[in-house]
Amino acid sequence: MVRHVAAGIDGSSESLAAAHWAAREAARRGSALELVHAWEWRPDPSVSVPVDGARQDWAERALARVAAGVRAAHPGLDVGERLVEEDPVTVLLAAADEAELLVLGSRGLTGVAGFVVGSVSQRVVARSGRPVVLVRAGADAAAEHLPAVDGVSPEEIPEVPYRDVVLGLDAGAPGDETVFSDELIGFAFEAAHRRGAPLRVVHAFGGGAERPDPAPSSGAGLLADHTHAVAAALRPWREKWPDTTVAETVTEGRPADELVRAAAGAGLLVVGRRERGGGPGPRLGPVAHAVLHHAACPVAVVPHS
Repeated sequence: MVRHVAAGIDGSSESLAAAHWAAREAARRGSALELVHAWEWRPDPSVSVPVDGARQDWAERALARVAAGVRAAHPGLDVGERLVEEDPVTVLLAAADEAELLVLGSRGLTGVAGFVVGSVSQRVVARSGRPVVLVRAGADAAAEHLPAVDGVSPEEIPEVPYRDVVLGLDAGAPGDETVFSDELIGFAFEAAHRRGAPLRVVHAFGGGAERPDPAPSSGAGLLADHTHAVAAALRPWREKWPDTTVAETVTEGRPADELVRAAAGAGLLVVGRRERGGGPGPRLGPVAHAVLHHAACPVAVVPHS
């Protein structure tokens, strides 16, 4: 099977931004791109979809229009199209299973940099066995790069540096041993490496609804323990990617708040989703849920054990 990145299309401006983000990511990976349209999917009520037999024609035209725009903007990229009349969650989960990465659009909050995660996107992110990136409208190529001198766009000067990749390391539930996921760390290091971007690693512990504040007696000893655990987890990845600049922040605080602050001005935020067995069903953890609503940059959610 050809290696590829998949993007969900629904006719909205957010999914158009997701398609172009996915195209840039596919080019960085040397992969193909597949545009997937489950044409009953209508997360944005502003998208006018016919209610009669013309709906399939509308879906075909919408997918063809996005595909043509992507091909024009990314000549040489292998772009495929898939149109399916089926439950959108089922279609997108199947697309994710076959891809390296699934990219979806999410609506921004009016006047606030952030996401409103629709029911389809949220269910896909909570159940996907592959990484999912959520992208809001306006996340164009220029937004991935630092500002260029005199306002010159990154398309004109390709060497304009990428913005940082931020990795949020979660210690797990209260009482868990502090063990960090190789899948999550590896995804973030590879993302930074492909971009030639710095990687900022943020690990905040204590605070939050599911993480009570640490006891006053914890003090510097607990901070030192967490700092040591983070350094140990990153060591083999630093050795694997020695050219990647890595900065670490370990602090006591609410993880979601710290990550949203760290992601301001970043190009990509990477967070994890633990796949726990025996629970009430697939779900997003509180940190992932919070950053998907409030982070200003695209967010990659990486499932891990």
